[in-house]
Amino acid sequence: MAEEPIFPANSPCSRSSVAPYCARVRALVTPQRWAHVQRVAILTETIARANDFSEDEIRAASLAAVLHDAARDLPPERMFELAPPGNDTERRHPLTLHGRAGRALAHSWGVSDERVLAAIEGHVFGVEPSDRIGMALYVADVSEPGRGVNDDVRELAMSDLSRAYRRAVRTKVTYLRSRGKPVHPRTLKVHDQIAADPS
Repeated sequence: MAEEPIFPANSPCSRSSVAPYCARVRALVTPQRWAHVQRVAILTETIARANDFSEDEIRAASLAAVLHDAARDLPPERMFELAPPGNDTERRHPLTLHGRAGRALAHSWGVSDERVLAAIEGHVFGVEPSDRIGMALYVADVSEPGRGVNDDVRELAMSDLSRAYRRAVRTKVTYLRSRGKPVHPRTLKVHDQIAADPS
């Protein structure tokens, strides 16, 4: 029986420059998480191309997408080693650290592009509205087809990434509050930054 290909043909992981990072992430996460990572990577690149990113920006966004959940399935104690908690929310909810922990892992693997590292960290909390690479990853992460939600955000991102990002942040905060879950202070800061924009 033929083995399923490790990387889909349209995945950034099929490129030799990205494949080694894909292998490292795949070794750290569950099969379900790896499937999510691949969908996010493909969607991030699709969003980037639809919004006229340069080839350099597309490469950076694709690499960030591949690396964004590298630390997501690590045990809390390892998460704390990579990204010591800075507030009570992080101490009580270690998963809020997986973006910062993923950034630390990526850096330890030789990734030095600040745009990539900032996007990995920011996919959890949100990014500055001027950070196109971070916005593309954030939107792709919350709206990739496997999640079954936020189709409107994904569709909007193909023509207006900034608007889609603002909608995604608002949706996330509304969801967390409706479930009685804590909203990280950095997410609230981003939310407040975009709150004045009604689009």
